[in-house]
Parts: sequence; structure tokens; C-alpha cells
Amino acid sequence: MVSRSVSIDTLIVDVPTIRPHVLAMATMHSQSVVLVRIQADDGIQGIGEGTTIGGLSYGDESPEGIKLAIDTYIAPVLETCDISRVGETMAKVRRHVVGNHIAKCAVETALLDGAGKRLGVPVSELIGGGRVRDRLPVAWTLASGDTARDIEEAEAMIEQRRHAIFKLKIGKRSVREDVAHVAAIKKALGDRGSVRVDVNQGWDEAQADLGMGLLADCGCDLVEQPVARDALPAMTRLSSRHAIPLMADEALHGPRDAFAVAASAGARVFAVKIAQSGGLHPAYDVAAIAMASGVGLYGGTMLEAGVGTAASAQLFATFPRLDWGTELFGPLLLTEEILAEPLRYEDFSLVVPEGPGLGVALDEDKVARFRRDRTSPVLHAVTGGR
Repeated sequence: MVSRSVSIDTLIVDVPTIRPHVLAMATMHSQSVVLVRIQADDGIQGIGEGTTIGGLSYGDESPEGIKLAIDTYIAPVLETCDISRVGETMAKVRRHVVGNHIAKCAVETALLDGAGKRLGVPVSELIGGGRVRDRLPVAWTLASGDTARDIEEAEAMIEQRRHAIFKLKIGKRSVREDVAHVAAIKKALGDRGSVRVDVNQGWDEAQADLGMGLLADCGCDLVEQPVARDALPAMTRLSSRHAIPLMADEALHGPRDAFAVAASAGARVFAVKIAQSGGLHPAYDVAAIAMASGVGLYGGTMLEAGVGTAASAQLFATFPRLDWGTELFGPLLLTEEILAEPLRYEDFSLVVPEGPGLGVALDEDKVARFRRDRTSPVLHAVTGGR
């Protein structure tokens, strides 16, 4: 089927977080989510999400830039495509738009959602070998920066059977102060919970060398991206020197990066993110490279809201191995749910939606309430053919 017209709507929604979320590079009080709705002339609408962390403090795409890239540069490409052919459409987008991985991910997600709805199957059945699991273990990030508060929060999560994996955001204080914070939390939780850290590139190699040794001694299980994303030789040296696994995150922006990190033994675990990879299919390729190289897998997040989290869950449900779990807790960090029906979190896991496409729908009243321009959604139609 050749699509004769396509309607595209992109908007930014700003949703407050339940508490300040402290990272090495920023403190978040709200999350800005770019939503995209793409409707073909057969009436089927797909939804996608493009989300980053802390404006431009985390990466080189901002919410405003993501929307601009879609509206100004990607939408005219979609006008020339049969959007029911997702692979062909995204190949053309990649030829005409360099970088902008999060914008591309939002568009590909919407196209896959539409394709799944069109075929009556979940997105997970359109990727790789299909779904191999229906539940995903989910970590929770302790990022208040206050030791007592973080311990109290972790205890509550265990008691509610919501999370038993905890990631701590560190890197703002001295190495020894950060390690003391981690050690106190691990001592309080004991064997009831896994404790990991994310430094978000906050250390140099000498600091990372000290920190990784001390963290291993206090029972920490994993260290995520301790040094700069482009410090691959340092990552290789650190990985070879320490028994505690180093997990690559910001160093991974698609399959080429994944190959370089794996080939240099720069990490023992990959945090796979659909947004950083440029979409679900590139993220699947990142995971395939990891599995072929003996590198462990972790399902990462850009703190997406419900749409992006559902998309990530659909992908991660296809991974044959997922030894390090996921951190798909993004919707739980927000004060309001923008899905018509929230994702299900139970027994320390996220239940992967089973409906066609992503298996989720937007709560249009909430979207209208939180959208930045505070106007009613307007679909911008463009017409054309291949």
C-alpha cells in the first residue's frame, strides 16, 4: 500500500517529578517529553516519544530540538514514503537526516506502533525473533542525594515488592564521600537488594580507578559510565583492572559505537537505550553485538514517560538474555500519568503490554493539560506519494 497522505503532530509535554532527581550534570524537577502522532490515510495512528534528560545537560539533543528536527526535516521525508514500510521509510530518513537519534527514535516508534496496529500484533513481534518474555525486572534510581532518605525509599520499594534493584546517581561529591553514601545504603539493604551506581561520566580515570576498587569492596554490583563517553582507552584499562563490571551507557550511540566498545573490551555490560541508539531496530543491533561479544545486557532508559517506556519494553522483551534487568521506571518518577491506562508494575517487574502496536494509548485530557503550548492538538497534514 502506498500512503497518499500522512498527518504528523509533534508536541512537548512538561510533567513534574515526584521529587528532585539529582544527577551528576543536572537536578531534574520535571520531565519534558516530545510526543509524535503519525496518521496514514488508512486512519491508523501511531504514537511515539522522544525524551532526553535535563535539557541539553545530558546529550546533544534538547526537547525543543527534537520537535524542530521532526517538524522541519523528518516530516518532509515522510511525505515521500509509504509509511507502512517502516524499514524503507527509516532508511530514507537516515539518508536525509544526520544524527538526531532521539528524534529518529520517536518517529520510528510511531511508525512501528502503526504497523503493529495495522497487522494486529505487538511491536515485539516485528523485531528480531519476536517476544521471549512477558515481564522485565525493573530497577529504581535513588537520586535524592540524601543517604537516610534513599535508604527509606529503598526499604519502601522492597516492602511494596516494586523494586529490588537500586541504582545510585553519584559523581557530584568527592569519590570517598560518594562511596560512603553507597556503602551505607548497601549495608542497610544487605542481600535484599542489588546496589549499582551511575557516575554519568563524572570521574576522570584516576578517580574511577579509586572509586571502582572501593565500590567493589562495599558490595556494589556494577559501575555505569564512570568516565567520559569518548574515553574508550580509559574504559578498556578500567575494565581490565577491576572485577566489578563497567557498564557502557553514554558511550553507546548506535551499532558502530557498540562494535567499537565491544572490540576494545571497554565494557562488560551494555545499557541499551532506544533513544540513544536512534530507534528500536538500531538498539536491537546494539544488543546483538553485545550478545555476540559476550557482553551482558541491561535495558536502559532516558526517563521516558509511558509511550517511550512501552516501546523500550517491547524491544527488551525480545532479548534472549537480559541478565542485568532494566530500569524502565520513568513513568513512576512523574506525578501524573499521560497514558489512558498506566503500565503495570508488580512483583518487582514491568508487565510488557500485549495489545497491538505498543499496546498503550494516550490520555488526551492529560496531554492537553501538560502540553507546553496549551492548545488543542492539531494534525498537520502533508500530501504526496512515492
